[in-house]
Amino acid sequence: MVKINDANLVKQFILNSHYLAQFSTDITAQTQLIKFPAQSFIVKESATPEYIYYLVKGRAKLYDVMANGKVTLIDFFTPPCFIGEMELINPASTPYSVQAIEDCWCLAVSIRDNQSQLLNDPVFLKHICIYLAQKNTRNIETASQNQSFSLAERLAAFILLTTYHHHYAEKHTQVAAYLGVSYRHLLYVLAQFVKAGYLVKDKPGYLVTNGTALQELSRDVTNSNR
Repeated sequence: MVKINDANLVKQFILNSHYLAQFSTDITAQTQLIKFPAQSFIVKESATPEYIYYLVKGRAKLYDVMANGKVTLIDFFTPPCFIGEMELINPASTPYSVQAIEDCWCLAVSIRDNQSQLLNDPVFLKHICIYLAQKNTRNIETASQNQSFSLAERLAAFILLTTYHHHYAEKHTQVAAYLGVSYRHLLYVLAQFVKAGYLVKDKPGYLVTNGTALQELSRDVTNSNR
């Protein structure tokens, strides 16, 4: 986590992301720009976040660590979107882990200093309600896709979503659970991708060697999310 003290860059992100439209008043003075390097945590489970974040660049994943140590993928974040809104609304809630897939840039507002203002801002609350509804719709779409599209199509989309610098290294057990398939079925399709030249096995994952083919294969899945 690195705080970026660059007024011009902050202004650029605010303008390009329509950030101020999320609030009824100009909140620029209370806003910081924070960069999270790839693989770092934006939010850690069981650690109450200090900020509500507005992701303006980068990709991140949301997951839960169960009592038995099992990790469950829940959702993915792409800009622009809020992160940490549940903890703002309900401080007693237990946060899930949010980890950067690639370098993530977030506009951040201190919860401690601005909670009352935010929770009494009708425009902000309206956008939060819309955002929560969109997340619920996205979860429904994921469940629908698991029944409507082949594993090859869904896995291609998943690989493109989680690849960093042309490298894919998600854990098979977590991916199989997220895509609703068996571990064995997942490995079979990955082997087919390697055979077709889409991927090359390396440690600790795969090198994406034909992203165009994966994009073509995942086109229907991607279009269903729009």
